[in-house]
Order: sequence, then structure tokens, then C-alpha cells
Amino acid sequence: MKLVGSLTSPYVRKVRVTFLEKKIDLELVIDGVWTPDTILNKINPLGKVPTLQLDDGSSMYDSRVIVEYADAISPVGKLIPNTGREKATVKTWEALADGVLDALILTRLEKTWGPRNGQVCDAWVERQMGKAHAGLLQMSVGLGQNTWCFDNHFSLADIAVGVTLAYTSFRFPEIDWATTYPNLNEFYKKISQRSSFIETAFPN
Repeated sequence: MKLVGSLTSPYVRKVRVTFLEKKIDLELVIDGVWTPDTILNKINPLGKVPTLQLDDGSSMYDSRVIVEYADAISPVGKLIPNTGREKATVKTWEALADGVLDALILTRLEKTWGPRNGQVCDAWVERQMGKAHAGLLQMSVGLGQNTWCFDNHFSLADIAVGVTLAYTSFRFPEIDWATTYPNLNEFYKKISQRSSFIETAFPN
């Protein structure tokens, strides 16, 4: 299987961490999203990363679909409960983490592209940053003094939150979540020592 994406996408990193934790072989194909003549546009009509290209040539997207597929095809280290409230809880953690990422990425795009078009919408940026801060607060409240996000064992919830915290520091170092939320800082220190996180670290 091939994963088409970038080294700086947090959604791609979430998938890569998951595949490493599940011990599934995966080839990473680096591709861009801003030009029309890319591999990505040939295998995903939405032109978004990550996209998983299966051995039969079919494609799978987005990250939430791909990680659930990975958990289903490998018995190693179950990351998502099979059914019911437990599964919904883990997927809600993932949705929370992805929601923070969505808000941060929209903010970054607005700040990057807005000036080129002669205008940055401050109200839009404020709204997105409000979502990001609210999401980080909820992560801290949800984690509490527990070791892991769900049922005190490692799961997809932890991968999603860990990647989100890493991306926040990577692209928004001015957001000092580690000081504001000491429990998230302790959580991140622990999860960042896992080989899957070390191997997929964002570039300097």
C-alpha cells in the first residue's frame, strides 16, 4: 500500500503513526496539493491528503477512514473498540483533535493567502482560533489525571491528540498549551517517546 501525502500534514502523520503502531508496511509517496499535475489528483477527486492507494489500485480517504481500515486489517494493538459507546468515545476524541487541526490550518491559510489578496479576515481568524483554544481546553478536561485519553489504555484517541499537540507547537509556537495545560504536557512527553512518533516527527 502507498500513502500519498506530505511530511508536514498532521492528518498524514496520524495515519503514519497508526500504521507503525499496527505494524503494517506502508510506502510514503510525497506529493503536493497545490498543482494540478500531481499523483494525488489522479487518485482522489478531492485532491486532499492523505490518500491511501491500495494494492488493487483503488483509493481510500480521508484520514479517519484510513486509520479505521488499518485497525481492522491488523490484529496488532487494537486502537479502536469494535462497537457501541466505547467506539464512539474514541472516535469523538479523534473528531475533537481533527477539529482543532481544521481550525489551525484554516487560520494558517488565511494568514498566508489573505495578505496576497490584499485582505485578512480578522473575524475569521478569531473564530478559528477560538475553536482551537476551546478544543485544547476540552482535551485537558477530558484527559484529567488519566494516563491515556480513553479507558486508561493506548488508543487512536491518544494518537490523534498527540499529533494535534505536536502540530500546534510546530505551526503555532505562540500557543503555549504546555504551560496552560500541564496534564497535556505530561501526556505529550510520554507519547512523543513512542517510536511511531519519533519516526514521523515534523521536519525542523
